[in-house]
Parts: sequence; structure tokens; C-alpha cells
Amino acid sequence: MFETWELLWLQNYWWGIVSLLGGFLAMMLFVQGGQALIPSLGKNEADKTLLYNVFGRKWELGFTTLVLFGGAVFAAFPLFYAVSFGGAYFAWMALLFVYIIQAVSYEYRTKKGNVYGSKLFETFLSINGYLAPFLIGVIIATMFSGSPFTIDSTRHSQWMAATRGLEALSAPFNLLGGISVVLVSRVLGMLYIINSVQEASILKSIEGKRIKEMAMSIVFLAAFAIWIFLLPGASSMEGQIALESNRYWYTFIHYPLSILVPFIIGLALFVLGGLRGAKTGFWYASAGTVMMVFSLLFSTGVGGAPFYPSTSDIQSSLTTLNSSGSRYTLAVMGYVSLFVPVVLGYIAYVWRSMGRPVTHEEIKNDPFSY
Repeated sequence: MFETWELLWLQNYWWGIVSLLGGFLAMMLFVQGGQALIPSLGKNEADKTLLYNVFGRKWELGFTTLVLFGGAVFAAFPLFYAVSFGGAYFAWMALLFVYIIQAVSYEYRTKKGNVYGSKLFETFLSINGYLAPFLIGVIIATMFSGSPFTIDSTRHSQWMAATRGLEALSAPFNLLGGISVVLVSRVLGMLYIINSVQEASILKSIEGKRIKEMAMSIVFLAAFAIWIFLLPGASSMEGQIALESNRYWYTFIHYPLSILVPFIIGLALFVLGGLRGAKTGFWYASAGTVMMVFSLLFSTGVGGAPFYPSTSDIQSSLTTLNSSGSRYTLAVMGYVSLFVPVVLGYIAYVWRSMGRPVTHEEIKNDPFSY
């Protein structure tokens, strides 16, 4: 009896860890949002180079968070990892590809001997700026809308669509999720520029866009949240999985302290940060983004509910109960998770060490500038 209770606790604990890392991953997309804005904010090559250096010094932290998120999923919920990463292969490879061109672009944009010119790599960074948050948003949305897979009695999975994850792009709900994340990333990118740059011309360009971008992000976020609350969701009922009307709304109401309250506070912090601007606005909005995404992801699987519905066979839907590792694995990894704050501390240390405002003069004198 105790072992069963311990396993259930560990499954919920690890789903909370995965959801929290998902929140940090969404927050780190401020780099992508900023990259997408650079062509419209940089009035000359010097300003553009300054902005590319502002975000170039942080892009690795976002990729580190993505790897940490994938590692946590693999360790705690291997069946989910196998179904999603193995089944939606084209979607995940597309996401990986846009991260690869980001790394290559920052490395070679201003490197001597670059025969392609800086414009090509700036285009790659813009592609990454739009596609990375869009794809992540679509992938998150499929955790509510479901994906076409089946799982047999031996726990072998089969993806039922030849498009291998790209079929998610045909669902309006998933597209709304992708667009919402793109808009959030753009707001965070703007706020980070305000936090990190002192050039008057750049800050003036942002003031003309910030409120407009903020309003658009709130509209799309609200639409996405309302659609989630109205969406029928897979629910476990007496050992069987069935569709339940307004499942996610009832989940938010049933878990007010761990889901509903953090979501409301997160939304309020995001709006406050966006409207406030200033140098502290980025931190308010970032904290709010982490809390909102955590609440949304945690609501899908808390208490053993199906967090990855199957649209091909609803009984194949994944829950924290049927997709997790063994009790021993989760317990051992639970001790390992105690080192997560160390990783986050390292990220904070690196962030702080590179946190001084970036200036034109500094870039001119830096042989390793982007």
C-alpha cells in the first residue's frame, strides 16, 4: 500500500518538474521573440549588430533548458518520450533544425571568411525567431487536442499519420497555441531589450510597438485559454478513458492552489510586466510566463489524468500512471532532481555575469562579438 502511494506521489512530483521546466522553456523564448523583432527595431547596421549581441549572449541558455526538459521527460515518462519524440518525428526534427540554424548563424554571422554574407544568417535568425516558438506552441497544444497514435498490450506505439507530427498544423486550436506563444515571445523580447539596452533610438522604436504587441498577445492568450476550458478532454473513469466536457476547466477548479491560482497570478504578472515596461518589466512578465505555462501543462496530467490524448484510440491515451518509469527509477531520479536548482543556479550565474547593458563601444572592442 505504501509503495503504491509512493509511486503515485513520485509520478505527480515528476509531472510537476516537467511542467515547471516547460514553463522555463517558454520564458527562454524571449531570445526568439527578440530575434524576430530585430529587423524592424534596428534602424541601422550598428543597432542591428548591438541587438544580435544582446540575444546572442543568451541563446545557449534556452537550448540548455530545452535539453533539460527533454532529459526530464525521457527519465520520468519514457513511454511519452517514445510516442511523442519518436512518433511526431518531423515536428521535433523541424524544431531541432531551427535551433541548429540559430547556433550556426550566431557563430558565422560576422566571422571572417563568411562567403554567404551576414544577411543570410540574419534571415536564419528571423526564421528561428518565428518558427521555434510557433512549433513549441503547437506541440504544447497537442497535449490538449491529442495526436494520432496507438499503444498495444506490449507498450509498443504506432503513429497513425504519415506526416509524423506535421498533421498538428491542420488543427485551428493548435495553430492558435502556436501563434499565442509567438506573441508572448515577442513581448518578452521587447521587455528584455528595455532591460538590457540603453540606446535611445532602439528604446524609442520599442515604445511604438510595445502596447500594440502586448494587446495582441493578451487577446490570443485569452482566446487560447477559453478554448482550453471549453475543450472536451480525455478523463480517467473507473479504469477506462473517456471524453469529458470541459475537462480542463473542472481540473482548474478542482486544484485551485496548484493550478488555478498560479495561472491567474501568472497572467496578472505578465500583463503587469508588459504594461510597466521599464527594466523590471521583463522579470514580472518572465515570472508570469513560467507560472502560466506550468499551470497549463500541470493541468493535463495531475492526479493521473490523461495528459497526451490519442485521437486514434482514446484508450491508448497516455497518463502519468501508464507512461512513467518504475518506482525505483522515479525515486532515484527524484534524488537527482535535487540538483536541478544547481543547474538553474548556474544559468542564473551565467546570466548575471553577462547581465551588464550592451553598448556599441563594447561590441567594437570585443573580438568575439556576434
